[in-house]
Amino acid sequence: MVCYFHFTYRMDRVKHTGGCHCGAVRFEVWSSPDLHVFHCNCSICTKKQNHHFIVPKNHFTLLQGSDNLTTYTFNSHVAKHTFCKTCGVQSFYTPRSNPDGYGVAVHCLDPGTVRSVTVEKFCGEKWEESMQAHNTIRDMSKCAADTQPGETK
Repeated sequence: MVCYFHFTYRMDRVKHTGGCHCGAVRFEVWSSPDLHVFHCNCSICTKKQNHHFIVPKNHFTLLQGSDNLTTYTFNSHVAKHTFCKTCGVQSFYTPRSNPDGYGVAVHCLDPGTVRSVTVEKFCGEKWEESMQAHNTIRDMSKCAADTQPGETK
């Protein structure tokens, strides 16, 4: 699947695995080994220190723990903040900017598959204005339909 990865010049993908602290929630995600991570300053991201990268839904697989997840929403209720009922860790969520994808917490990935991390600050305090000014964030959860995760063209 050919996907848009902002600031990533290589289109190779690797399978990253990760999960919550207690291990009840586990997932795999296909993404570049060079991650573009958002550091948002909205109220919830600030409280959680949420640093995440965005992937299309079909590049993310929940391996275990669906029964151990709970969801919190507020304000527009578009973002779905999922977290483990046991340890409280949010290892992924559905972002308001990309409801057709997932925001994956880079610090919840298992070691060994990340080559580099580029951090971009995003002003979530002025969400609407920031989204309008950002030319590529909505494309980060979009993929062409002609290949599958793990394949490159």
